Formats: sequence, structure tokens, C-alpha cells
Amino acid sequence: MTQTFLERALVEEATKKSGLIWVRGTGPARALWHVWHDGGALLVGDGPGEQPLPGLADGGTAEVTVRSKDKGGRLVVWAAVTAELAPRSEAWEAAVAELKGKRLNAPDGEAMVERWARECRVVRLVPDGTRTELPDGSLAAAPLATPATTRQEIPAGLPKLLLRRKRRR
Repeated sequence: MTQTFLERALVEEATKKSGLIWVRGTGPARALWHVWHDGGALLVGDGPGEQPLPGLADGGTAEVTVRSKDKGGRLVVWAAVTAELAPRSEAWEAAVAELKGKRLNAPDGEAMVERWARECRVVRLVPDGTRTELPDGSLAAAPLATPATTRQEIPAGLPKLLLRRKRRR
């Protein structure tokens, strides 16, 4: 089954407007930032300080789930073919020109392009036109294991300190 014009338009508009897509290569799905350019989603990663791109091999396939930018709900799922762009090629230069404007909080500013060429991969995901799915049911899953944490124990003396401040007022 090939995609209709409306399905292609939905994939492009939804992916273009969403700053985050869920990509499943050969492993679990991961949330990745991207830029939509020239009919495909561009990703940069697998280097120091960049997002991991596991399971996205050159010439492989991936499943892309696009969320709504305003509500965060799943809008569409599409099948993609992956292509790793060779550093300094014409396609790589065009992709990096788009990506560098969207990369937030880069640790090295303008030098990030050189770092991407040396240490990172730029991957392009292009819809293969075989499958587009609209939401049907929940895909809720447990988060992937990570050493990151957002909560730490409260220091032992903090409750006493806070109580003392309230009594002084």
C-alpha cells in the first residue's frame, strides 16, 4: 500500500511542527529532537554531548511516532528508511546548516559543526511511503533506565531550619 497525498501531507506537517519525535530502530523507541528538511527528518547524535542514535543503521528502517506540539498526544506513526550522511558531503552540509540553527545549548557554539564532522553522525529519516498509522490505543511504556535523577533526599536539618524561619515572622 502506498501513501496517499493526504497521508504524505499529514506526515510532513506533523513532523515539521513537532520538535520531538519517537524513533524505533532495532532497539527501544527514543525521543529525539530533529529538523524536517527537504522531505525527511534530520537527526544528529552519537557523539559527546549529543543525543544517542542507537539502532539507526545506514540503509535500515525505523518507525517514527510524531506527537502533537500543543497537547503532546500521538498524531501519526510512519515508516522510514535511514540514511547516514557522509561528513562534508553536499547533503551533509545542507543538513548541518538546518540542524545548527535548531541545536539548543550547544557547549561549543560555532565549533559544533567541526565537532559534528569529527565525532557525530547525521542521519536522515525519509518516509518510505508504505505505512502511515493514525492513533489507536495507548503506547504507554515504562521509561528507559538512566542514571539521571531529579529528586534527592532532603537534608536532615532543612525541616528545622524552615520551622525556625516561620516562628520568627
